[in-house]
Amino acid sequence: MAVWAIGDLQGCYGATQRLLERLAFDPARDQLWFCGDLVNRGGESLETLRLVHSLRERSIVVLGNHDLSLLAIGERRPEEQKRVNPDLQRVLFAEDARELLDWLRMQKLAHADRALGWLMVHAGLAPKWTTQLAEKHAREIEARLQGDGYRRLLKNMYGDRPAWSPKLAGIDRERAIVNIFTRLRYCSPRGRIAFEEKGAPGTQQPGLYPWYEVPGRVERDLKIVCGHWSTLGLFIGHGVHAIDTGAVWGGKLTALQLDSEELRIVQVPGRTT
Repeated sequence: MAVWAIGDLQGCYGATQRLLERLAFDPARDQLWFCGDLVNRGGESLETLRLVHSLRERSIVVLGNHDLSLLAIGERRPEEQKRVNPDLQRVLFAEDARELLDWLRMQKLAHADRALGWLMVHAGLAPKWTTQLAEKHAREIEARLQGDGYRRLLKNMYGDRPAWSPKLAGIDRERAIVNIFTRLRYCSPRGRIAFEEKGAPGTQQPGLYPWYEVPGRVERDLKIVCGHWSTLGLFIGHGVHAIDTGAVWGGKLTALQLDSEELRIVQVPGRTT
């Protein structure tokens, strides 16, 4: 048995197939953890989504910002859906679109396996969030997404404000939690996200830190695997393993073995066109 975490697929079906072949993935015994952003930009989002859906008995998925955006667009009128890029339109107007979107909506924002010693999120954690708090806040959003109130959440989740505070309530609280789990790269020591900063460390404005290096951040009892930040590349440090290596931008698609005593990373070339 092997447990593999895989970075952002972003609709790169060919690269995903190549990676599974390199891993000699056996659905009878192996498990896959997908770090989110299954769709968008890669040109093969429908095929990628169908593949991960077919592996649902042997995989765990956390939602990324592109996945949530697809879910939100899926609730709009057809004339609005026709304005998105052709890659996402193929998902939205597929004969199995409802099945795929309903399944996607049931996925997690955070997944912890304390026996393995890992927590998976798409983007990152607020400086003061322990892994236990992260799980608690993820469950808040998952309950909303998986319940009757999901349309309201999907309609109102967009926006850069407010900054996270434990005192927030309602849609402001939900938006702040979603932003941390799915959009975080840099933030201030007080946890205010710098949404406009997307470059590699060293390019950010003074007073901002990669979320995993913020002064005064809490100690965490699990290793963290995440994606989202392609300009960061493969990064291992501070208990964080960031594995979005830009497959959709011509980089690589990366897998990290989670149940190995040694650091084991497997990569394949990403999208070539």
